[in-house]
Amino acid sequence: MKKKLMTSILIASLLMTGVSNPLIYGQEESSNEAESSQEISNESTDSDTASLVDFPEEHSGHFVQEFDLSHHEAKDKVRLWIPYAESNDYQEISNVKIEVSDESVEYQVTEDELGNKMIYVEWPADQKDRKLTYSFDVTRKRVDKPEFKEEEEAIDKEEFAQYLTGSKLVPIGDEMKELSDEISKDDATVEDKVRAIYKWIFDNMVRNDDVIGCGTGDALDSIASLDGKCTDIHSVFIGLARAQGIPSREVFGVRMKDEDGDVTGSQHCWAEYYQPGTGWVAIDVADVLKMVLNKELDKSSPEAKTYYDYYYGNLDPMRVAFSTGRDLTLNPEQEAGPVNQFGYPYAEVDGQALDCYQAEDFGYHFDYQLAE
Repeated sequence: MKKKLMTSILIASLLMTGVSNPLIYGQEESSNEAESSQEISNESTDSDTASLVDFPEEHSGHFVQEFDLSHHEAKDKVRLWIPYAESNDYQEISNVKIEVSDESVEYQVTEDELGNKMIYVEWPADQKDRKLTYSFDVTRKRVDKPEFKEEEEAIDKEEFAQYLTGSKLVPIGDEMKELSDEISKDDATVEDKVRAIYKWIFDNMVRNDDVIGCGTGDALDSIASLDGKCTDIHSVFIGLARAQGIPSREVFGVRMKDEDGDVTGSQHCWAEYYQPGTGWVAIDVADVLKMVLNKELDKSSPEAKTYYDYYYGNLDPMRVAFSTGRDLTLNPEQEAGPVNQFGYPYAEVDGQALDCYQAEDFGYHFDYQLAE
C-alpha cells in the first residue's frame, strides 16, 4: 500500500510539474539533454549518421538451448516450459531438434490461449537425469516501417480486447490514464498519440543496467523511477498507449549476434501497436535508450536522433521473437500462479517457480552460432 501511495504521489507530481520535464525526481542532466525535447523531430535521418542503422535485410544463425535441472531436489515432480520459436512474417524457423537425455521421458509442444507455443516436459522426483536440448536455425528479416494510410479506420474493440486491457503490472487505471491524456492532449490521430508517447519516454526515461534481466515490467514503478530495462520501458509504452484506446503488445524474444557466442543473458523485449488501416507497427524505444547509455550520447545529438527515428516503425534483424502477453497461463497450466512474461524459460519444482533470471541456479545455457 505504501509503495502504491508513493507511486501515486510521484505521478501526480509529474502531472503538475509538466510531463516533458525530466528533472522532477532529482535526476541530473546536461543542458543538451534537457533541450532534446525541442530538438528531436520527425525530420529525415542525418546522412552522416545513417550508417548507424544500415542493417542487412536478413540475418541467420543457429541456437542451441541446453537445460539441466538434475540438481534440483524434489519430492513430487519437476516441470519445465520453454518458449518455442515459430515462423512468421519476419522470421523463418527450421531444423528444429528437441532431445531429452532419458528416452523414457516424453516432451510435448503445446500452445496457450494467446497462441504462444512452448515445449513442455515433466520429470518425476525420482528421475535424477533431467536434461533437454532444444536447437533450431533461424533467418530473421529486417522490419521496415510500413507506409501509413492517410485515413485511420475505426477498429473493432472486441477483436482487440486483449491488447487494450491492463495486467497485474500494467494497470490501465486513473493514474495511467491521466498521464497518458496529458502526454497526448494536443494529438488527434493514433499515429500522433503514439509518437507523443514514444517521444515522452525517450525524453524522460533512461536505461538502468543495474536492473536484473529485462526487468519485471512494472509500469507505474517505472514511470515513478523513470528508468529500467526493455520490459520496464515498453511496459510504460503499453500502458500509456492502451490508456488511449490504442491496441498494443510486448514481444519477448532473444537477441542474435554478429559472431558465435553465449546468449544466455540476451533476452529482449520490444513493442508493437496497431495502426488503423495499416496493421501492427514495431517500436523499440528501449534500444534507443540503450544506445544513448552505451555510447554516452546526448539525447539531442545526431546519433541519438538517428536511433530515435529508426526504431519507430523499423527493427534490426538481430532478434528472434518467442511470445507475447502478460499474466500468462501456460499449457499445461502451472501451479504457482500467472506467469508475468514468457521470454525466459519457466520451471516449477514441487509447484514452486524457479527464478528465471538466475540461469545457473535454474539450469539453462544458450549458445548462438552464425550461419555458415
